[in-house]
Amino acid sequence: MPLVQKIMCLHIGKWSPSRPVAIVTLVFSVFLVLSLFLVFALPPVMHDIQRFAEDLPARIPAVIARIKHLPLADKFGVDSLAQKSEGALSSIAQYLFATAPLWLARIFDLFTALILCIYFMLEGEFVYFYFLSFFTDDSRDRLAKTLVVAEVRMSSWFVGQVALMVILGVCSTAAFGLLHVRYFFLLGVLMGLFNIIPVVGGVVTILLAAGVAATDSWTKMIGVLIFYAIYAQVENVFLTPRIMRSRVNMMGLSVIVALLAGTALAGVVGALVAIPTAAMVAVLVDEYFIQKDAAEAAQAAAQAASVAYTESVAAAASAQAAESSAASAADSAAHAAHSAEAAQTADKASS
Repeated sequence: MPLVQKIMCLHIGKWSPSRPVAIVTLVFSVFLVLSLFLVFALPPVMHDIQRFAEDLPARIPAVIARIKHLPLADKFGVDSLAQKSEGALSSIAQYLFATAPLWLARIFDLFTALILCIYFMLEGEFVYFYFLSFFTDDSRDRLAKTLVVAEVRMSSWFVGQVALMVILGVCSTAAFGLLHVRYFFLLGVLMGLFNIIPVVGGVVTILLAAGVAATDSWTKMIGVLIFYAIYAQVENVFLTPRIMRSRVNMMGLSVIVALLAGTALAGVVGALVAIPTAAMVAVLVDEYFIQKDAAEAAQAAAQAASVAYTESVAAAASAQAAESSAASAADSAAHAAHSAEAAQTADKASS
């Protein structure tokens, strides 16, 4: 909606776009960007896949001949490897054909979510005020204020998530380009886009990038994995606490639980909306269910208990140190007395 409102604020002479025109413009722009991306990024991939499929039957005998020179290769049935590979390819093709309805269902879910977004942009405000009309004046004002807070938190999550997506996409594209990984631009953009699904999206795309890098050399694959390991540490330690936690104020455990629940309930779409939904639920729970006085008292008691425990540990350590000092002093006094007695004995002997 902020983008739609900015488009509506444009002035071309005396004419300004209406809300439907602004929504159509936004949707068309998104589809145009995606189409240009696919037109420029996919043809090299499709060309290499087609070439690989054409060269695969001719390369299998050479690969089998190399494997035969390895120790103990005869015990693994290398001669039937070609037939097994053909059977595996046919099994993969049958699996893809059998699971095609599931993939189509997921695509239909994403398309349905897009249609719902368009309708919410068109009529969401009317539905919102109609929903508020079910409540009395006092409860309506409280609920409206709470939902405004939830809206701000959800919008902040989206802005922070887009920032993380852009950072990961730019860093991945640059790193893959320096490593000379194939399709580095496509892989970098996919890394950024799939990062909208926390944890899972990054892991899936980095495995894809590592697999593509492995087709060239193992060193490139190791370089890709090292890059993601370093970036994951930087994101978790530096970026996420400063970008997301300050905006959304959600614990990591809440994020994981929300992702699991969203994925179990609605698949990919559920994972996409899990975090903002959890942010809204957290605001509602904080307003209507949390007893703030009791929570503050419990927090103060916990802090007091922590301070008391720390002081008791410090006192015990001080007592132990004092006891050790006293024991050392006693040992020193006994040693001094023994030395004095020895000196007195020596004086008597000399006399």
